[in-house]
Amino acid sequence: MLARMVHPTAIVEQPAHVGTDTRIWHFVHVMPGAWIGDRCSIGQGCFIGKVRIGRGCRIQNNVSLYEGVTLEDDVFLGPSCVFTNVKHPRAHVTRRDAFGHTLVCRGVTVGANATIVCGVTIGEYAMIGAGAVVTHDVAPHAIVVGSPARPIGWACRCGETLPAELSCARCGDVYRIDHGKLVQGAEPDTVQMG
Repeated sequence: MLARMVHPTAIVEQPAHVGTDTRIWHFVHVMPGAWIGDRCSIGQGCFIGKVRIGRGCRIQNNVSLYEGVTLEDDVFLGPSCVFTNVKHPRAHVTRRDAFGHTLVCRGVTVGANATIVCGVTIGEYAMIGAGAVVTHDVAPHAIVVGSPARPIGWACRCGETLPAELSCARCGDVYRIDHGKLVQGAEPDTVQMG
């Protein structure tokens, strides 16, 4: 069995689940009810609320995950990216009953300093560029940048930007566009350009 590592400066309030071979670094605060999967890394200065974090996730320094956020397996969150959980916050108005749900699907990468406004789903293997502001759902494998975030291309499961022929030079995976969505596996002579 692989061991967990929780830095002495980190606070893990109970009950919280921390999976095997998970590393929790300096000055992290994990709230009661958090569920962190196996083989995760939680970087320095992170706040982990009552959320679910899948297996194999890497959360870089200074990321806060508030109630309402779910990360599926193998998600990468770049340094200082931001997740909101209320659409219309006011200091003097309690909105705990209005937390928006945000789903970050398997294999997603969120770049440094990106902002994810609550209530969206980010599809499998999507790539959110550094500093992007995501206000709407993101399609699986889409690469989005800017404020507000807009699609500029497609990402392979391995993380490479796909060329026009939708065949990855790094891993060899081949894709096609089917009803506006990127799907893996080209049918002979039917690879469509996006």
